[in-house]
Amino acid sequence: MLKKILFMILLLQAFGANAQLNLDNNEVYKITYSSSFNGKTREHQNKTWVFAGATQTLITNEKDFTKKSPYPFEVSVADHKKNELELLAFLGAQNVISTTDTSLRNQQFEFSNETKTILGYTCKKAKAIVRSNTMELWYTDQLPVKGAPSALGQNLGLVLEMTRNGNSSITAEKIEKQKLQLPSFVKTPAHQTDLLSYRDAIWKSRFTTIPLFTHQVINFSDTTKSTGDIMRFASGTIVVKKIKMPVIDSGSSAFLDVTEQSNGDAYDRTGTVFLIPVDKKQSFLDGLKNGVNTLPIYTNGNGKKYQGVIATPDYNPLIELMRFFTPFGIKQFNQNAIKGKQWQEAAPYRQDITDFIPLLSNKEVYIGVFIGNYDKGGHKITANITVHHDGPAQLRPHIVPLFNTLNAMEMAGQEYATMFDTDKGITVQFTLANPLKNVHLRYVTTGHGGWGGGDEFVPRLNTILMDGKIVFSMIPWRQDCGTYRLYNPASGNFNNGLSSSDLSRSNWCPGTVTNPFLIELGDLAAGEHTLQVKIPQGKPEGTSFSSWNVSGVLLAD
Repeated sequence: MLKKILFMILLLQAFGANAQLNLDNNEVYKITYSSSFNGKTREHQNKTWVFAGATQTLITNEKDFTKKSPYPFEVSVADHKKNELELLAFLGAQNVISTTDTSLRNQQFEFSNETKTILGYTCKKAKAIVRSNTMELWYTDQLPVKGAPSALGQNLGLVLEMTRNGNSSITAEKIEKQKLQLPSFVKTPAHQTDLLSYRDAIWKSRFTTIPLFTHQVINFSDTTKSTGDIMRFASGTIVVKKIKMPVIDSGSSAFLDVTEQSNGDAYDRTGTVFLIPVDKKQSFLDGLKNGVNTLPIYTNGNGKKYQGVIATPDYNPLIELMRFFTPFGIKQFNQNAIKGKQWQEAAPYRQDITDFIPLLSNKEVYIGVFIGNYDKGGHKITANITVHHDGPAQLRPHIVPLFNTLNAMEMAGQEYATMFDTDKGITVQFTLANPLKNVHLRYVTTGHGGWGGGDEFVPRLNTILMDGKIVFSMIPWRQDCGTYRLYNPASGNFNNGLSSSDLSRSNWCPGTVTNPFLIELGDLAAGEHTLQVKIPQGKPEGTSFSSWNVSGVLLAD
């Protein structure tokens, strides 16, 4: 019997936080609030509802309380005797979590002698500063209950109006005395957790996370083998995974997240996350499996053969979702102590990939990651895609990959992108079966050649021509690399006080994402078109040479 009683106590502690709500079937005051901005009240708003009882106050809103809101949603209960909040989050029909928030005890107010009348009740004024916002609260003590439309001011009295920064207000428009019948969902057993975990669970429930890779090693080793659903190529410097993507609504936004740590390599390296198109006769996957020289060859008269870099009638190059650059030895070399510097533990990269939703939604896709390195420890990454619903995104349904000169199969013999040593540069001829409206070129470019005269450190003009007309001409250059010094524990220090990671570069920094340029092309007619990229690539010095990794995809309505 004693064991049974102890079990019931533990069960109530773990799953019964909302069982402490004592407002059900009791007489309460229901206060309905509406919001306004600069004195203007928006129509058809979801109004805040507060149910104030003798010792507790329930804070909710019309849609949540009537269960018209999608998951997740929350309700709060202020316990005026304990001076704390019980928070309830409904993540699903049978997935409810709760926690206790004691921040009510730390609220401080500045009181005023001003008064005003709201709904016939005399209200006093109190002011608080919350996260640099000035909050003015008007509360009355002419009713036998306490409460407020938010956590702030729960124990002042009954707050009938709250104004933030003088322009955004929430004001009581009706007070009713009634017997409260709690909806059944409020009584669903809840799992109690700490406040930080509670907030994290709510945050993560607001979007869909699609795992790609978890603590995946990308290194260089002759003994590298594919395992499970991870395919490894180019001596382990490329990992590829076939992923079944969910249906993604057209109003959604999608983001790609990558976290990188050194697993042994001390140097800054080129990285890319890519999608392998498989909609034509041949794909980059064929090159990974059968050898780089089985891919279509591009030549421009300089005597070299560049494998798999441009679109042909039977082949599409890699579609680059993200270009990133590893810092110098993050995590693995954090023992390189420098006074006054606290090294970061991992390099985070996050990029909006909403443009590519039409290629992802409800499809099986091949997604890969490349990090160029010759280290058997290499690098370790975790990557996922998050899908955020009900956003303002407007998708462009037509996506046409044109070129990608980043030699992801570098360690399997793919030629470096040195084709810009001739005036022809890279030239792509393509045919549109139908006209395209509102066309943009998504263009990613970075210059390489890591010595003093190499294009990594020399500004070079990038020029793009569409059907012979210049549509883009600028020098891509990053001068903010020193911002990321704390991500680069193994970066070399020079006699002049600079570090290698501080130096400005051709559109990249160690530890950053390279953002694409969106180049407006207008409307394109059906038929033949030619796109050309020209860069005055620097000349080799001995065994050192320059190259330019550029990728381009057409996006159109």
